[in-house]
Amino acid sequence: MPARDDRIDAYIAKSAEFAKPILAHLRALVHEACPGVEETIKWGMPHFTRNGRILAGMSAFKQHAAFAVPMAAAAGGSAGKRGEAMGDYGRITALSDLPSRRALIAQLQRAARAIDAGEKRPRGRRDIPKPPVEIPEALTLALSKNAAARSHFAGFAPSKRRDYAEWIAEAKQEQTRARRIAQAMEWIADGKSRNWKYEKPSG
Repeated sequence: MPARDDRIDAYIAKSAEFAKPILAHLRALVHEACPGVEETIKWGMPHFTRNGRILAGMSAFKQHAAFAVPMAAAAGGSAGKRGEAMGDYGRITALSDLPSRRALIAQLQRAARAIDAGEKRPRGRRDIPKPPVEIPEALTLALSKNAAARSHFAGFAPSKRRDYAEWIAEAKQEQTRARRIAQAMEWIADGKSRNWKYEKPSG
């Protein structure tokens, strides 16, 4: 039985009635196509990752749902509805708007193979949009007690603030969250980004 993220259960439960069966169907297909995929919440929306990279993401809006497979084009699969709405499958208002189960599974498996092969994500895509950065309360509280970290964090680009916010928000255990906040405060106070170890030195 694949591991489930309770936050995705909650997301589906609070979605509009038309969207619930769509999201549940997509979730089940992702797990069927790629056993071992990990569930998480990114930018406030359900996502599925493979080897640390996003395999797929889904979202429900007031009148339609969206489903994105970032590596679909690189894997040679095209949903044919890009441009109608965010994601790769246009405006999804019913299960009948989606490709067949067999077609979706094939596209997800091709995307997974592209990830495994280290292929780069295609440019010019229109994925599900990222909402404004939401800073976890625990991080806000920690920053309020550390002037140096607070100053550096305020000067970070939105992408760098998002990296820290997501890293902390994704912690499922309180102990893990506390450990990440402590580490974040140390790095931020030094003006370092979340991924500073992998950044090329300037100059």
